[in-house]
Amino acid sequence: MNSMTIQTDRAINQSSSNKTHISDRFVEVPGGQVFVRSWLPEVIRSDIPMLLLHDSLGSVAQWRSFPQQLAEHLQRPVIAYDRLGFGQSTPRQALPSYDFITEEADVIFPALCQSLAIQQCCLVGHSVGGAMAIAIAALHANQCKAVITLAAPVEIHDRLVEGIEEAKQFFAHTESFNKLRKWHGDKTRWVLDAWTETWLSDEFSSWTIYPYLPRITSPVLAMHGDSDEYGPASLSVRIAEGIKGRGQQATIAQCGHIPHAEQTEAVLNLISTFLENTQEAVR
Repeated sequence: MNSMTIQTDRAINQSSSNKTHISDRFVEVPGGQVFVRSWLPEVIRSDIPMLLLHDSLGSVAQWRSFPQQLAEHLQRPVIAYDRLGFGQSTPRQALPSYDFITEEADVIFPALCQSLAIQQCCLVGHSVGGAMAIAIAALHANQCKAVITLAAPVEIHDRLVEGIEEAKQFFAHTESFNKLRKWHGDKTRWVLDAWTETWLSDEFSSWTIYPYLPRITSPVLAMHGDSDEYGPASLSVRIAEGIKGRGQQATIAQCGHIPHAEQTEAVLNLISTFLENTQEAVR
């Protein structure tokens, strides 16, 4: 396993001279329709797309400019989707089951790939999206060429629970809740409860990602901020060391729970170098 700490400069030039085609569509999956957005750069070095999986309060829109920057930086197609119940996808009534991470990998991922004609892809998952990427790679090894996790959880621990409890109190205020409504509209209460009530429940307290790790043969890059409010950077070390394939860990300096937004340039460079070093597997 390779491990490193990345010192970064927060300034980044957001401009680009490349032309990227952006397209939206809705895709049928078990349970409803998911909203999908694709970024296709003008110059393409590889047809294998990067598939983005968002966090517990996330959506396609909340990736902001990162998918386009990723597409142009790697010269690869990038695809992101709103999970059911989030963003522009079909609303859900019942809260997720306690096996929702595996269900996303086992049920939604295959349906999405079939509808989008994705035969192989590289996964980029933020927070719980990183846990989903790990589960997908374990269950669909032939389709998953590489995995990149950003601040992925590996188990329920005190710091994670404290962070979620603080977030629950934060969003109890109307102003904070309304900011989240910008992304999820009438689904906002469900989105918030799907995170806090599930992750803070006694039934979910024994959840762990560890059973998936030994089944992963794809190369994995696990990134974590050194100031992540939901868990220490050592969590990414456990991911990189636990897989069967080639694992690399990177601790990003001056960075919290959203590395791709807080230290975009460092994340882009890490992903680019990682894919170049594993090009036989991911080209």
